[in-house]
Amino acid sequence: MPFNALTCPSCGSPVKQYQNPVPAVDIIIETDYGIVLIERRNEPFGWALPGGFVDYGESLEAAAFREAREETSLEISDLRLLGCYSDPGRDKRMHTISTVYTAKAHGIPCAADDAINIAVYKLDSLPEQLCFDHAQILADYAKTL
Repeated sequence: MPFNALTCPSCGSPVKQYQNPVPAVDIIIETDYGIVLIERRNEPFGWALPGGFVDYGESLEAAAFREAREETSLEISDLRLLGCYSDPGRDKRMHTISTVYTAKAHGIPCAADDAINIAVYKLDSLPEQLCFDHAQILADYAKTL
């Protein structure tokens, strides 16, 4: 496992600090009109699936419900696993592993938290540039329909 050498402040011995991938979730939120995407408030800027990092002590499913609510103001249901995405280059900030879910939502989406804008897109008219590997995720999703 890769690690960075740290020194123990008490004895001066080397201490290993492991670098592990960071868990995240992304949610393909289905509405009667299409898929909900958010425009990101933070880098990398652009359009993306709602999602984010899993908090310590939180299940993946709970993180998906929380992130959907925080970024879209939508309550979701019928959470289903689409797959896991782990390419070390999927997020230029750090190595993340995203567990991707699909879910149903009703209501009117409203951008909040890390989202500055929100829109519903049909799969055949997605924005040209999507953040991270979300274009690949949505292509994989389209194959399941």
